Amino acid sequence: MKIQIRRELWFGFGLMALIGLAALTMVVRTDVMTNGHYGLLMLSLVVVAIMLGFPTAFTLMGMGMLFAFFAYHSGGQTAGGAVTQTLNLMVQRAYSVMSNDVLISIPLFVFMGYLVERANLIEKLFKSLHLALARVPGSLGVATLVTCAVFATATGIVGAVVTLMGLLAMPQMLRAGYDVRLTAGTITAGGCLGILIPPSVLLIVYGATAGVSVVQLYAGAFFPGIMLAGLYILYVILMAKIRPDWAPPLSAEQRVVPLPAELLRVGARASGWALSGLLQALKGRRNADVSTAYLLKQMGVVLAPLALFTAVSLWSYGAATTVTPEENVAGLQQMGGAAVTDTATEGGLAEPPAEEGGLQEPPTTAGGLQEPPGTDGLSEPPGATASTTSVAPAVTEPPLATDAATTRDAPMGYWIGLGVGALALALFYALLSFARLEIFKMLLSSFFPLLVLILAVLGSIVMGLATPTEAAAVGALGGFLLAAAYRQLNLTMVKESVYLTAKTSAMVCWLFVGSAIFSAAFALLGGQELIEQWVLGMNLTKTEFLILSQVIIFILGWPLEWTEIIVIFMPIFIPLLDNFGVDPLFFGLLVALNLQTAFLSPPVAMSAFYLKGVAPKHVTLNQIFAGMLPFMGIQVLAIVLLYMFPAIGLWLPEVLYK
Repeated sequence: MKIQIRRELWFGFGLMALIGLAALTMVVRTDVMTNGHYGLLMLSLVVVAIMLGFPTAFTLMGMGMLFAFFAYHSGGQTAGGAVTQTLNLMVQRAYSVMSNDVLISIPLFVFMGYLVERANLIEKLFKSLHLALARVPGSLGVATLVTCAVFATATGIVGAVVTLMGLLAMPQMLRAGYDVRLTAGTITAGGCLGILIPPSVLLIVYGATAGVSVVQLYAGAFFPGIMLAGLYILYVILMAKIRPDWAPPLSAEQRVVPLPAELLRVGARASGWALSGLLQALKGRRNADVSTAYLLKQMGVVLAPLALFTAVSLWSYGAATTVTPEENVAGLQQMGGAAVTDTATEGGLAEPPAEEGGLQEPPTTAGGLQEPPGTDGLSEPPGATASTTSVAPAVTEPPLATDAATTRDAPMGYWIGLGVGALALALFYALLSFARLEIFKMLLSSFFPLLVLILAVLGSIVMGLATPTEAAAVGALGGFLLAAAYRQLNLTMVKESVYLTAKTSAMVCWLFVGSAIFSAAFALLGGQELIEQWVLGMNLTKTEFLILSQVIIFILGWPLEWTEIIVIFMPIFIPLLDNFGVDPLFFGLLVALNLQTAFLSPPVAMSAFYLKGVAPKHVTLNQIFAGMLPFMGIQVLAIVLLYMFPAIGLWLPEVLYK
C-alpha cells in the first residue's frame, strides 16, 4: 500500500530535519558546550516540538522549567535548591503576566469580535458595498477587500473573516466569471488585514512583550494598514483593466436595485432624482396612497448628510476661530528675595537680623533653652511692629484683559476644507437617484454602524480619551448593542461568544506564561548573550540587521502562528534593537506587516486552509496558493515602502504623543 504525504507535510518534515541537523552540528563542532549553547539547543527543541503538534504554551513551560533547573543546578546549586528556585521562577513569571494590565483588553476585544461576527452584518455589508461600487473595475473584488478590511477591523479574527467571506463572496465572484486564483487571493489577503489594522490583538501582544505603548502602536499601524488595503484594491482594479476575463464587470441585471413599493406608488424611477421626486411627492397628490410620515422619513434620510455636514462645519468653525485669552502676567512679582526685604522698610515682614557668623543658636542662659524675651509670652519678631497697622503689599490679581480679542478669522485651511466638503456634498445630491438612495440606506444599516463602532473604539484610544482596556470595554458594549439592534442577541449567541472568548483568551494568557518562563530560562543559560555576540560579530548595518530579522520572521511564519513568533522570538530580537538604533515601535510595525506575509506564504498558510474548508470542491489548494502569491508580493512591497518612508507609520504617533 502506497502512502501519499502532502507537500506541506514534506516541507514541515524537511524544515524540522534542517533544524535538527543544525542543532546536531552545533553539538558536534563545539569543543566545550556552554550554557549559552544549551539555550540555543532549547530553542531548537521548542520549535521542533511545536511543529510536531505539541501544545505551544505547555511546551514552552515544560522546556523552560527543565532547562531552568539545569541552569540552576549547573551553577552549583543542589538538586533541592535548584527545584525550589525553578518553582519560584515559575510563580514569579506567572504573577508578572497576571498583573499586566494591558492583557485585560484582549478578552474584551475578542468578545467584541465574536459578537459582531454573530450579528450577521457581513452579508448586508458585502451586498451594499458591491452595489455601491458597481461601476468600479473589479467591483466584486474591491467590495470583498473593503468588506474584509472593515469586518476584520471590527473582529480581528482571521479565521472567522476568511471563512465567512469564503461562504459569502466566493460563490458570487465565481458565478460572475472571476478567475479562481484572483478570487482566492482577494479573500485570503483581505481576511488577514485584521491582524494589522487596529484594534489588533497582535499589536497588544507585541506591546506587552516589547514594552511598547499599545496606544502608539495603534496610531502607528493605522496608515500602514490603510496603505496595504489600498495596494490590494489597486492591484484588483489593475487586473480588471489588464485582464477583463479575470474580473468581468457586473451585468445590468446584477446592478438592479429594487425600489420599495411605496416609492413606486409615488412615481419613483430607479434613475430619477431622489430629492426632487420626494419634494414633488410631498407637495403633490401622488402621495394619496403613501403616508406623509413615510415620505418625511425618506426625506430625513436624504437630508442626513446635509445635517451632518452643517453640524461638523459649525463645530469646526468654532474650534478654528476661538482664541483662548492669555492672562496678563505683567503685574506678577517674584515672591521672596529682594522684593520681601524691600518691604521691610515699609512696615512689612523682614528677615531677622543675621550676625556675621551666619545662622546661630538663639541666646541661652545657664538653665538651658528658654522662651524668647517678651512681656507676655510670644510676641512679634523685630521689624514687624508695623504689621499690626500696615499689611505688606501682596501680589494682586492681574487686571482682566477685557479688550483682548476672543475670536480670530478662520484660517485658509478651514475654507479649503469647507469648499471641498461642500463640493462633495453637491456632487452627492446631484447623483442621488432613487436607486442610489436605496444603496445609501443599505450602507446606513450595515457599513456605518460598524464604522461608528470602530471609530469610537480607535478614536478614544488614539486621542487619549480612554486606555485600550477602557476602549475595549466600550467596544464590547457596542457589539452587544449592534447584535441587539439587528435582533441577533439571544442567550445561545451570548453563550457561544463567551465560550469562544474564554478559549481564545486562555490560549493567549497561557502562551504569555509559557513565554515568560521560557525567556527567563533562556536568559539564565546565556542564550540571549550568545545570540547578541553572534549578531554584533557580523558587523551588520542597521539595514542589514532589519533585513536579516525580517527574513527570519518571514521563514518562521511558515510553520508557526503569529502568537508563537511574538512570544518566543520577540524577546530575542528586542534587546538587539538598541545596538542598531532601531525604534521598537517601528520594528513592531515591520513585524506586523511581515506576519501578514507569513499568513499567505505556501505551503503552511493558515488562511489558505480556512478558505479551502468552505470553497467549492473544484477549487484546489494549489489554485488558492497561486492566487495568494501576488498579494504576498504586495505585502513585501508594503514592507519596503514602510522602511523607505518611516513617516507612514511614525508620523501619527509623533503628532499625537510627542
